[in-house]
Amino acid sequence: MSIFFLTIFVVYGGMHAYAFFRARSAIAFGPGTGAALAVFMVIMTLAPFFIRLLERHDYELSARALSYIAYLWMAALFLFFCSSIVLDLVSLVVRIAGWVTHTELAGRLIPAKTVFFISICLSLIICVYGYFEALNIRTERLKIETTKLPAGTDRLTIVQISDVHLGLIVRCDRLVGILDVVKAAKPDIFISTGDLVDAQINHLSGLRELLQEIKPRYGKFAVTGNHEYYAGLEQAIAFTKEAGFTILRGEVVNIGVINIAGVDDPTGEQMHIDKPESETALLSGLPKDQFTLLLKHRPIVNPNGPKLFDLQLSGHTHKGQIFPFTYISAIAYPLNTGRFDLSNGAILHVSRGSGTWGPPIRFLSPPEVTVIELVRKAP
Repeated sequence: MSIFFLTIFVVYGGMHAYAFFRARSAIAFGPGTGAALAVFMVIMTLAPFFIRLLERHDYELSARALSYIAYLWMAALFLFFCSSIVLDLVSLVVRIAGWVTHTELAGRLIPAKTVFFISICLSLIICVYGYFEALNIRTERLKIETTKLPAGTDRLTIVQISDVHLGLIVRCDRLVGILDVVKAAKPDIFISTGDLVDAQINHLSGLRELLQEIKPRYGKFAVTGNHEYYAGLEQAIAFTKEAGFTILRGEVVNIGVINIAGVDDPTGEQMHIDKPESETALLSGLPKDQFTLLLKHRPIVNPNGPKLFDLQLSGHTHKGQIFPFTYISAIAYPLNTGRFDLSNGAILHVSRGSGTWGPPIRFLSPPEVTVIELVRKAP
């Protein structure tokens, strides 16, 4: 885990170095301005560590203020970096074309100063747009016909939220927007597929009460995501339970109409906190004539899984949250977002997530609340 975070800081630091030298080549600032910019960039690179430190010592207001500054900067820097790289590639293609055709095309190259300011403008415009896109909760609907619902149950509505990341940034106003969509769907079952809370969890007053207002007919169920472990597993579980959820940690419950199984995120095993229950062992004893819903934070399908469940609900990927990070997310998790029809008639649905991690923006990856309609059909 330490290697992972070290890699992240090295990459993030490298993006800052790239932006620094692009700024210097475009503006040609003096040593004083350069030193001030370098100090600011070092602070921004280390900001996630400072935020956690401030929150741990109960400086919530300072932690929240730094969170907004640092994570909006993170988004802007990422978008600036991507825009600059694209424009650099255009210049490279022009240079190669000139070399191949023995034509002088230098006059058609975009000047470095122009590239710099175009990239800044694009990143700022996208950040503003993305901030409002993150507030625009979409309802994604999934209809599944099945012969496995008992007689007398013609329709069952399951509503899924995922990756809400309640913490310093996602608070009451954003949670209310998410839960308004949930309430409108009138769920029979309410599901959270992990990362309900973020690493900053010390001050969540009022949020559990909002979640308590949702009282579906058959109950509320949740599983752990990686951020429950980062937040501190015990306090994350306590918050989730107080919000009214039954947490399934390698467990199955039969609610009369379907089976609901849930497994822990593998982060617990990686951090040597616990060892997840074998998914195959958990599901293999369930009757095949009953509908089985599997809750699993990461969209990874066990090779034996499609034989053992009917529907798997996952999240984790955010669909990258900010395009073009979508492509990197898809490399790590090929089953990245949406519905996937698996073998044996099983289905996987991967949520884009209902909240945001880090930057409070989304770009070409709007947040979602998923409404699944199970409809009984005759055998």
